[in-house]
Amino acid sequence: MRLRCPARPTRRATLLLLGAALVAPTAARADVAVHAPAAPDDTGTAVTLLDLDWHDETRARDVPVRLYLPETASAPGPAPLVVFSHGIGGSRRGYSYLGRWWAAQGVASLHLQHVGSDRNLWGGNPFTLVGRLQAAAREQEAIARVRDLRFALDQLLAGPLAGAIDAERIVAAGHSYGANTTLLAAGAQVERDGKRLDFRDPRIKAAIVLSAPPFYGEADPAAILAPIRVPTLHVTATEDVIRIPGYWSEAADRVAVYEATGGARKTLAVFAGGSHSMFTDRSGSGGATLNPQVKAATRALSLAFLKSVFDGEEQGLATWPTQFGAIVARYTRGTP
Repeated sequence: MRLRCPARPTRRATLLLLGAALVAPTAARADVAVHAPAAPDDTGTAVTLLDLDWHDETRARDVPVRLYLPETASAPGPAPLVVFSHGIGGSRRGYSYLGRWWAAQGVASLHLQHVGSDRNLWGGNPFTLVGRLQAAAREQEAIARVRDLRFALDQLLAGPLAGAIDAERIVAAGHSYGANTTLLAAGAQVERDGKRLDFRDPRIKAAIVLSAPPFYGEADPAAILAPIRVPTLHVTATEDVIRIPGYWSEAADRVAVYEATGGARKTLAVFAGGSHSMFTDRSGSGGATLNPQVKAATRALSLAFLKSVFDGEEQGLATWPTQFGAIVARYTRGTP
């Protein structure tokens, strides 16, 4: 049933009301690692999965992650890294169609789990689910998510796996709520009490933004997003509607985020039809036929974007529409 659009929250109850600065690098409890045997992605290429249960002692917060690594035999050196932030109600196990694909193409992928807005929201009394979702979208968790990303990078790049990662080639990516987390790490800023709050992580060299919600309660998205200067890839669909009560958002909001984002090197892909959850691992959302097509197109586009950022190869971005044009409603490519 289609929900009616409720009034948007006030400025002080926004999705991304950011009232504190990032902390310095934090202490962590010892890793608890679960090694998965090398498993092929759907191209048949073997990748390595590693679950790490980190704990940020300074914040008393768990930060579980799943790391997808290219097989050592096929990796000529340290791998570039995508650090991925899930949408509300997700987990480190999600978006595996991207994690496996990137690793199979030689790009490591670190999938975070944000414990205040993860899959545990779906448990408990169903009559209080809406309240749990709304609480998870407020300022405290929004701040914690960005800190999770910084903490996870600190842990990975200072730990025993640091040699497998090229610290100069790191991209942030995320879906929905995770897209907002990604934009903040890439340089988006908000103003509170006359001060500009900067959550940018300078290690982030580019951003992949899937289905980004607006910055709820903020009148001028350009004031928030214009400070971003790294290359960005924005992916959405014409039916990409968010239906969380209190945080309703039409598909046009995704395009508005793209238009407000700073920097000349930004690309927008809008698929025809679909849904907001089509970009998760769910196989039927957005249509049983369209869903796998969009996933294949998104993987190809993201890889072309990574090659553009890391290697200066522009052909992939230039030719992508000719391969997937039948399912694309709009494609806008920024200045190389």
